[in-house]
Amino acid sequence: MNTFGRNFVVSLFGESHGEAIGVVLDGVPAGLPLGVEDFGHDIRRRKSGGKGTTPRIEADEPVILSGVYEGHTTGAPLAVLFKNTNTRSGDYEILQQVPRPGHADFVADVKFDSFNDPRGGGHFSGRLTLPIVAAGVVAKKIIASVLDNDGEEPKKAGARASDPAPCTIKASIVELGGIRRGNHSETRWRDALDAAAAEGDSLGAVVECVISEVPVGLGEPFFNSLESCISHAIFAIPGVRGIEFGDGFRAAAMKGSEHNDPFGPDGRPVKNGAGGINGGISNGEDIVFRVAFKPTSSIAKEQQTLNFVTDKMTALSVPGRHDVCFALRAPVIVEAMAALVLADQLV
Repeated sequence: MNTFGRNFVVSLFGESHGEAIGVVLDGVPAGLPLGVEDFGHDIRRRKSGGKGTTPRIEADEPVILSGVYEGHTTGAPLAVLFKNTNTRSGDYEILQQVPRPGHADFVADVKFDSFNDPRGGGHFSGRLTLPIVAAGVVAKKIIASVLDNDGEEPKKAGARASDPAPCTIKASIVELGGIRRGNHSETRWRDALDAAAAEGDSLGAVVECVISEVPVGLGEPFFNSLESCISHAIFAIPGVRGIEFGDGFRAAAMKGSEHNDPFGPDGRPVKNGAGGINGGISNGEDIVFRVAFKPTSSIAKEQQTLNFVTDKMTALSVPGRHDVCFALRAPVIVEAMAALVLADQLV
């Protein structure tokens, strides 16, 4: 389905080359200050146009259709719309015969009996992450509102009741094209992007997200563990191939004495191998997770694949405008998804 959340409910609609895309948010508390200007910063972080991103440039101007009156949320469902104004649907005509390798073209055609909108990937497109970013803006406001209440909400382990709980969510790229962040990595990343673009190919990346000042006690055991909920949301982002928390897959090669997080005299863990979550419940340390994004599937480099009309193998060079590495625009999307989960846990 196209809906996520139990208390703070997010519903997406629209297609990449349709008239518009958008999101409806239910469970938004009344009284939050909100205007179109609040969406600008995060929307710009997702915007294309930089090195390695698609040349498709959209205005991405949010239109608040409902749920806001005189600059504050009303408590009614909040709807935000974005017009699609820069589409080239003709680029996708050949893909009805030759589905793109690695894309949803084939499976969507089968699942929906060829009634799906194939233009630009339709409802499966990364374009649909724009309303997710908008939802994240609202979710971050909800989180700040709930936790900024003079100590009534449970605080981080070891904190005084009067301590503030800002709960910041920050994601960034830590690896691109197999090159880890470090000395001169940005120069090496640019060179790798240029080389991949020259070959008509693409690159993947890893995004790390750190959520600080998290209250103890978020999450439920088993099916609604905090890792489960975050992972559910993160895997809804197109192109995600994996997620790990704290020590992640490295924990499999560790001993318990290396991976465990003993508690110090202040009642807080002295290290964070668990990534801020024990038993599916936040322990008060920073929640740390990393997300692996695959290389962009739409590439100009020729691939041998099947023409489903002629039943013959053919060479496909994907037309259209695509990112060399779409993960370059993903950190703010990862933040938004994490914010949706926390807001759902808090309201």
